[in-house]
Amino acid sequence: MNPAIKEVPLPKYIAIEGPIGVGKTTLANKIAKTFNYDSFLEQPAENPFLKNFYKNPSQSALSTQLFFLFQRMQQIQDLKQRSLFETVRVADFLIEKDRLFAEVTLSNEEMDLYDKVYDHLTLDAPTPDLVIYLQAPIDVLKDRITKRGNINEQYLTLDYLERLNDAYSRFFLDYSSAPLLIINAADINLEHNDSDYESLITKIMSNPKGKNFINPQPSII
Repeated sequence: MNPAIKEVPLPKYIAIEGPIGVGKTTLANKIAKTFNYDSFLEQPAENPFLKNFYKNPSQSALSTQLFFLFQRMQQIQDLKQRSLFETVRVADFLIEKDRLFAEVTLSNEEMDLYDKVYDHLTLDAPTPDLVIYLQAPIDVLKDRITKRGNINEQYLTLDYLERLNDAYSRFFLDYSSAPLLIINAADINLEHNDSDYESLITKIMSNPKGKNFINPQPSII
């Protein structure tokens, strides 16, 4: 880690969000390495209902969402335990994203049941010190999903991705629970372009407040 990083007050809990395929986990791992943070990552492979959900969303939506909700709340409980020792961490999810996905996939009756469970579990979930929201249009998301080669994700339809993307946009339009960086992830390469990534790190180290937008010119890879 760069010694200069130790000289500035950094957010102790960073959450990265955005739709499927936008690059949340890749960025979370990279930031964790840069700042020597612990990482708390989604574990979709552990969800036994997810494969069926991709093939038949209406049949497996509720069980898929409830499994993810319980899984993420367990991770958050682990995070809260570690915070007793002043550990710093970065996560590739917000707990609020679970309800966002549920609204896109569940029927009204299923949503009523889900809300009862959600409200009970998330009462004392910690708030991040900084949220990074990665945006990208549907064609970019679909291309990235195709390239990473997860066979089950190939069942995702453009309609589903569009509804999910719209849900994220609506959610973060009025988000004010933590400082927010909104990044146009279609036109930058945070994984391979050092200049793009260093610009993001500089922004994180500037202790941003409120809502901030990063919308650079396209990178040359």
